[in-house]
Amino acid sequence: MGHKIFVSYKYADSDVKNISGHYYPADTVRTYVDKLADYISETSEHIYKGEDDGEDLSKLSDDTIWEKLKDRIYDSTLTIVMISPGMRETWKADRDQWIPWEISYSLKEVSRKNRSGRMVSSFSNAMLAIVLPDKQGSYNYYTYNNNCCQTKCRTLRTDTLFKIMRDNMFNIKSPDADVCNNNSKIYHGDSSYITSVKWEDFVKDSDGYIHKAYDIQSKINQYDITKEV
Repeated sequence: MGHKIFVSYKYADSDVKNISGHYYPADTVRTYVDKLADYISETSEHIYKGEDDGEDLSKLSDDTIWEKLKDRIYDSTLTIVMISPGMRETWKADRDQWIPWEISYSLKEVSRKNRSGRMVSSFSNAMLAIVLPDKQGSYNYYTYNNNCCQTKCRTLRTDTLFKIMRDNMFNIKSPDADVCNNNSKIYHGDSSYITSVKWEDFVKDSDGYIHKAYDIQSKINQYDITKEV
């Protein structure tokens, strides 16, 4: 049986590399989500594409937001977050944007009645962040290669993300890490519950990265998980 996947993304963000070959209208993150569905359709039973990020959340209670999201996310087992340059509206609080709530409810264990009236529980979803290239085809707005502790490393600009994403990265309880002379750290292994991969790497091995997300999920007790926005 295939996986049920929920995709969280800023659908109107057009600050991404053109991949459709059509320049009007401009490609958006939704273009990548449609392409994502093509790559993983053989291994996924269902893909739900969140859509309603234009609604004003500041006027909604937590309970109302939950009612809107629970049926979309409840029976999914993997949440993919598409990282794009305009994903986070910095002038708005995280609580007033959809993506943090979608991540929050993806990570919560929820009980509800099934069709037979029996209470069943969902578990925290596996999580995967896919980093999209900007209009110039660069990923440097979020990730770039660096020299750390006299060796090669990959730097992630987690400061550009929503807090709930930052808190679930580099959150393994017993990290395998080296401390450099400038007090920065290099983490080894699967140090983050929400692992991130460039789009160009994901499309080369989509099954492998999805499998890795599920493998990390199977070790969730090794991570300090933040579930609240």
